[in-house]
Amino acid sequence: MSSFFDGIPAVRYAGPDSGETFVYRHYNPDEVVLGKRLEDHLRFAIAYWHSFAWPGGDPFGGQTFERPWFGDTMDHARLKADVAFEMFGLLGVPYFCFHDADVRPEGESFAENQRNLDAMVDYFAGKMEQTGTKLLWGTANLFSHRRFMAGAATNPDPDVFAWSAATIKSCMDATHKLGGENYVLWGGREGYETLLNTDLSRESEQAGRMLAKVVDYKHRIGFKGTILIEPKPQEPTKHQYDYDVATVYGFLKRFGLENEVKVNIEQGHAILAGHSFEHELALAASLGIFGSIDMNRNDYQSGWDTDQFPNSVPEIALAYYEVLKAGGFTTGGTNFDAKLRRQSLDPEDLILGHAGAMDVCARGLKAAAAMLEDGTLEEMRQTRYAKWDSPEAKTMLASDDLATIHARVEASDLRPSPVSGKQERLENLVNRFV
Repeated sequence: MSSFFDGIPAVRYAGPDSGETFVYRHYNPDEVVLGKRLEDHLRFAIAYWHSFAWPGGDPFGGQTFERPWFGDTMDHARLKADVAFEMFGLLGVPYFCFHDADVRPEGESFAENQRNLDAMVDYFAGKMEQTGTKLLWGTANLFSHRRFMAGAATNPDPDVFAWSAATIKSCMDATHKLGGENYVLWGGREGYETLLNTDLSRESEQAGRMLAKVVDYKHRIGFKGTILIEPKPQEPTKHQYDYDVATVYGFLKRFGLENEVKVNIEQGHAILAGHSFEHELALAASLGIFGSIDMNRNDYQSGWDTDQFPNSVPEIALAYYEVLKAGGFTTGGTNFDAKLRRQSLDPEDLILGHAGAMDVCARGLKAAAAMLEDGTLEEMRQTRYAKWDSPEAKTMLASDDLATIHARVEASDLRPSPVSGKQERLENLVNRFV
């Protein structure tokens, strides 16, 4: 037990009218929605990197946070874990997520990194057994160290490819040992800064071969979790190869991995790609590759990935509507890939940032569930496409060639009449629930 959160009580459900500070007003983990407990719907996880490893810097300024676990020794790493698991308990969050570099100090060699990670995995295992906290997913940090400045799998140097492959293997082993339910590949620098020194064909092939090796190793070790790719369009590199859900799906199809890998979709990344969060979720579900989400938000004025805690119930409701329509999470969940503002220095800020976000997500999911139960939105959607259910329309789509369709249209003097899309009415309908 650390002293970092001394004086901060465990956050409990107190109802929407509570005036207390350290309470949930909308997130009651035992509340049943659509036949399932809220905790089991939302499957909340805390991101180790933003909450415990990030020092509070930004592109224009350095560290603002002073944490007692900041340091490069194993003692610092164990203290960080003590604080992390205490926070998981204070919030009642069932899961966490981590990169290898978040939890162990950087060694002088790969072998030292491996030893440090192995030691922390054993330490985590004890903490998880004591607390009941589980691992939603693990991943490898293949972007922070200078060796990855030109990418990991896509690097022009095969030695970096080898280091990256070995690191992924270590992190998959760690995730498997800790009972992780997913393994995420986040290509933080898998992209290019200029085409003047880039071979796109070679780098794409390297990325595909790396992913195939990951899938092969998953089956070799008997890992039953899901392999996830997290799309991101830009920042830090000019153009990243996993730009959005559609790009990732095309990549998976090219290498025959569309039945092996799904996506972990982040709200902030969707916005950077010029999409809405719900668009990316709906597209992933329609393509059969929806897996998990990173929940956060961007500052719409800044134009870059600010990773703030979510605070818009209408946005979150539309996102969870797509999640629920897709059948809800299986191995995935809601990971808060969100961080404090660099002026939010106090321990209580870390607790309240997550607690408020959990309330927003609970309100959003309950609104989404109410929209589904009401059924009007889906009924109006089905009505809009109802003519496609006729035998003639089905035959036209499935088997008629252009000449056959042309002859029928010419003979019938077909004159289509536009029908209203009723967008404003549908928006008003959503607003009844949020």
